[in-house]
This record gives sequence, structure tokens and C-alpha cells, in this order.
Amino acid sequence: MAWNVNPVLVLTTAGLLCLLPSLAAQEASDQPQPFSERWNIHFQATSIGQHHGGFPSLYEGDNSLPPQPESRASLTATVFLAVRLGWHTDLVINPEIAGGRGFGLVTGIAGFTNGEIPRVSSATPTLYPARAFLRTTWALGAETESVENGMNQPAGAQPVRRFTAIVGKFAVTDYFDSNSYSHDPRKQFMNWALMYNGAWDYPADTRGYTIGAMEELATRNWSLRLAQTAEPTVANGPTFDTRIDKNRGDTVEVERRYHSGGHAGALRVLGFANREDAGTFREAMRPGGPPNLAATRRNGTLKYGFGVNLEQALTPDIGVFSRYGWSDGKTEAWAFTQIDRSLSGGVSIQGKLWKRGGDQIGVAAVRNYLSGDQRSFLAAGGLGFIIGDGRLDRYRPESIVEAYYSWQATKQFTLTGDFQRVANPAYNHNRGPVSVLTLRVHWER
Repeated sequence: MAWNVNPVLVLTTAGLLCLLPSLAAQEASDQPQPFSERWNIHFQATSIGQHHGGFPSLYEGDNSLPPQPESRASLTATVFLAVRLGWHTDLVINPEIAGGRGFGLVTGIAGFTNGEIPRVSSATPTLYPARAFLRTTWALGAETESVENGMNQPAGAQPVRRFTAIVGKFAVTDYFDSNSYSHDPRKQFMNWALMYNGAWDYPADTRGYTIGAMEELATRNWSLRLAQTAEPTVANGPTFDTRIDKNRGDTVEVERRYHSGGHAGALRVLGFANREDAGTFREAMRPGGPPNLAATRRNGTLKYGFGVNLEQALTPDIGVFSRYGWSDGKTEAWAFTQIDRSLSGGVSIQGKLWKRGGDQIGVAAVRNYLSGDQRSFLAAGGLGFIIGDGRLDRYRPESIVEAYYSWQATKQFTLTGDFQRVANPAYNHNRGPVSVLTLRVHWER
């Protein structure tokens, strides 16, 4: 009999067994409750309008970005409700509305330009549960640190050394691949390959959420995170595959926080192993016909990779960041986008330097690459769910530059002007470059 051993489950179980004595001791102690706020509620709404002009295109296919000018808009609105059920357990519920369309039905650019737009069939705003989970935190020591009131986080104190478990529906990007300067498309960079590690095909449904469990062991300077989450039943699909013994996403990340020259920094190393009902590029190649990924799909197909994520404050108002991502490049993209290698970096500057404390400037660049297998697949006329021009005569890395200025109009409202320049969209030197202008309106309280 062959056993399918899940390393994440093994590590999590071992960790829990090691922690049982500490947890039992804590439950028996009469230490005061470390949290003060019983519940909180926050709201956000973000609208993003984008326009790209016409650009050169020698040919186009089913998943090409249209070469004629386009203007598109998106909208999201979210309620963040967190309720403290006990002194170490929270219930989090986030109903959300999203609507709108992206350029070309969100096709034609691997590093797509709007991080708020999902690949859904209808532009009509739709209500759905974005997050619904239980979060339990156990103290592993007496020392605490203050936590400010925030979205999905009641104010109070939390243990410096702690073990946290989350079960339910959430986004794995809420906890993995974080970065102080480039992680939130509602406030920071909007390009997919800048807000996250582009080569990480993170488990998610069409709207970017999943169901499963996440565990985190944290100390003052280190964190270890593990997650086992559901994959969609089909590529970029809206429903989850419940056969987690065959298909699932396993993610692990180690984070080291430090200070250099008196300024905060962090280094994160991420690894992932996804098992999906997916196809492989090499098997999909057929003599005398277009590639057919569907014929090669089978349960438990492995897609794996890693990422390195660095952030460093240079002054209290200037910070830099960089990411590198790598995936095996043999298996089709299943949940995020078609990037096999990605290298990015940028700078974020706070407006205190010009007496506008709530304003922010960001400038960054990213370069995305394909593996040899996926290049051959696209050159032969293959299609993924994001890109595919029908042929790929002149492959080049997809290179993107993004710059924005965020103006804080009031305490709740920010307006952002953003410019992106995409060279070789979908890795095709016969198309583009494309210039994208964006206006973002964001409100939160």
C-alpha cells in the first residue's frame, strides 16, 4: 500500500504535541486576560478605473490583450467583523461585494495591471463571503505586546511568543508573502506580479480565497507558518476540490525580522507544493495538432516552487523591497497566473518628507519569465487561462514598470494616480508595449 504523507500535517501535528504541556499549563493558570476589545467592525471600498491606448500587434489569439484602446473599472466593498469569543479565540467574518471587468476579460498580460479584478464571467457586483474563520492563539510565555485596532483584529495585547491556528475560509496571501511596501493593491502597487510573488500559484478560487487551515509559531524575531488549503476543481474555478488526500495546496514560510542600522527589515522564504487535477505542457504537445492540456489532466499532479521576499527600511520614511519567485515550469497554472520565474524590486516613500504625512510614492519594476516547456506550449498555439496569442514567434521576458502617487484627501479617503508600462505582454515581442493609466479611489474606516 502506498501512503500519501503530507509533510505539513506531520509538522503541524508534531508541533502541537510538543506544545501540549505549555498549553495545558496556560489553561490552568490564572493570568489576566491579555485582550481588551471584545469586537470591532471596519469597512473598505475601492474603485479602480484603468485605460490603455492602442498598441502595435502583428497578430492576436483567444487570450490576447485587445490592441485597440480600452477603458475598464472595478469595485470592491468589504465589511471586516471580528468578535472575541473567548480570551484567546476570535471569529472573523468578511462579507464582500465585487464587480467590474478587466482588460480583455483579464487576459493577455501575465502580470495583470489590476490586483482588485478577478476573472469572473459577469461584471455585475456580487455578494459573497470572502472570509469566515476561527482564529485561536495560545501564549507560549508571559511577555505581551500591544495590538492596535485594525481590520479583523480587535485592539489589546497579544503574547510575544505564541502559537496561532486559523480554520475556515481566508486568503493564503493574508499570511504568506507579506511585505510592508508591496502587498495591498488597495493602497500600494496594483500589478499582480508586484503585490505578490508572481511565480507562486497560490491556492485560491476565482476571487482569491480558499478554505483550509493555517498554523503559525511566532517569537519576537522569527515566525514559522504552515498551511494546508483547498485547490479549485478546475483552473481558476469558483468551487473547491474537497479531495484533499489527492488535490490540495501545502505552503510553508519562514520569516526573520531584524534591524539594520536602526531600521526594521524582514526576510521571508516561502515554499509551496500544490497537487491539482492539472495537465503538463510536455505531455500536451501533439504531433500535427494544437496542444491539448485537458487530455493530460490527472489528480495529484504536482506543481512546486519557492520564493524569497526582502524588505528593508532605509529611513523612517523610505523603504525598499525585492522578491524572487521560481516554480518548476512543467505544470499549467491553476489558480493565479502564468509566470514561472519572477524578479521584482522597488521603493516606497512616505509623504512626511514633503509635509504630507498620509501621502505615498511608489516606484517598482518586475521581470517575468517562462520555462522552456511553457514557451514551447505557447509557441505551438497552446492556451492557458490567462495568456495565449495563438503563437509565440519572438519570446521575450515580460517587463513591467509601475509608479504611483497616493494622495490622502481625508483621513478615510485616498486618491491614487498610477502608471504602468508593459513590454512584451504575454512574453510576446510581436505585441506591445502597452501603457496603462489608472485612477484608484479608496475609502476605509
